[in-house]
Amino acid sequence: MNDRPTINLRDVRRRFDRAATSFDSADFVHAVTREGLFERLLPLVVDAKRILDLGSATGSAGVQLRKHFGGAHIVSLDISHNMLRKSRRRRSRFSFSRSSFVQANASSLPFKNRSIDFVFSNLLLPFVDKPELVFEEVARVLQKGGVFAFATLGPDSLLEISRAWSRVDDHAHVNRFLDMHDVGDALVRSGLRDPVLDIDRLSVQYGDATRLFADLTSVGARNTLQQRNRSLVGKRRFNMMLGALAGDPGDGTIKLDLELVYGHCWGGGAKMDPANYAIDASHIPRRRG
Repeated sequence: MNDRPTINLRDVRRRFDRAATSFDSADFVHAVTREGLFERLLPLVVDAKRILDLGSATGSAGVQLRKHFGGAHIVSLDISHNMLRKSRRRRSRFSFSRSSFVQANASSLPFKNRSIDFVFSNLLLPFVDKPELVFEEVARVLQKGGVFAFATLGPDSLLEISRAWSRVDDHAHVNRFLDMHDVGDALVRSGLRDPVLDIDRLSVQYGDATRLFADLTSVGARNTLQQRNRSLVGKRRFNMMLGALAGDPGDGTIKLDLELVYGHCWGGGAKMDPANYAIDASHIPRRRG
């Protein structure tokens, strides 16, 4: 994990604040993983009175959580104030669920130990510098036997963009996402129990680069890496990158592949001492079907 690029949290917050008004128009990947998470929850028995929507964005997951867990207290947490304002406005006045909206860093949760029954997190981890710190906080606030369900991106995501930029310069343009087994390893080290992870694939095709980068901007997913080039790229180099991104057909069509990683685990274990603990990642159960 130590050789991964680092993320500028201030830039993440600023980009999401700007994207709050446009997020819902381009959040189709979030919609896919959100539905995937709820589908994977169906076989589980989750009795949740207090739910944390971790990285809630504009609150789309909160709407579904209120339907699934009638009467539960839904806490929407995001680093972006503007996202939370949008989330608060979309909350139904006729919902029987209580709601709270908290602006905070997912690596430092402002909740008491063992105060949450269920943590739901849809595509937060790609925007987190050290996922293991988030896992430790989730393990701290989650009740014994409580459930943590999440979706994130795997290392095979957005390779087309990384390769295209590598033809132009040596700067970091796309974050390196954690392998599924690294995620499972970090979950157990944090004190979370019995992780179950699986992978799905999503291919997205764009007719031109303009729409691609407009969508990335709309969901706040532009480059926020500390190692990124701080100077202007320049039209010539940018066009070189676009040519490499379009590939062989030469018609401007761009195809992107995403590796979607889904996982859930349970609270209740004490944090393990890494000096005395090892996990065989190949033994992490994988969901089938």
